[in-house]
Amino acid sequence: MRNSQRTGVSTFASCTSPSTNQMEERPKIKLELTTADKTFEIIGWLLVISVWGLTITNYANLPETIPTHYNGAGQADRFGGKATILTLPLIATVLFVGLTILNKFPHIFNYPTNITQDNALRQYTNATRMIRYLKLIIVVIFGLIEFKTIQNANGQADGLGIWFLPMTLGLIFIPLIYFVVKLFKATK
Repeated sequence: MRNSQRTGVSTFASCTSPSTNQMEERPKIKLELTTADKTFEIIGWLLVISVWGLTITNYANLPETIPTHYNGAGQADRFGGKATILTLPLIATVLFVGLTILNKFPHIFNYPTNITQDNALRQYTNATRMIRYLKLIIVVIFGLIEFKTIQNANGQADGLGIWFLPMTLGLIFIPLIYFVVKLFKATK
């Protein structure tokens, strides 16, 4: 019996999850942001502010009961008080800020290869760009849900639309696959 089978630790997990010693050995590099990276950051912060602006400017005009959940077809299937509209921008902000902070420490991420002085810059840059893109998309998705919820609550729309779930999955997983493939190619 292999050692990984006896200990209950999968071989994959032990290859991708760095031990404390491996993380201490990883180079800690301060990444210089490109113009594109800075642009994504600025757009992300502007979107966070916009989602809050959308919420605050429409809050007073909302009815007392608003949609709070949508099914896979984009139809509202749960309702609650209008104060629940604050949940979406709050969660979007917490996720955006949390991922922004996490992105400052790429040496603690999991990678498909050992990180060395030779590949650290390439791997860290790719991983931080992936996080930067995903946090922007998270705010866009939460903003669209917020916008459609306000429209639904005011009788201007009916649900999110059948397009919403496929669009959301595409916006998240297509770039995620692209960046993960890039991570693996960078190991060669």
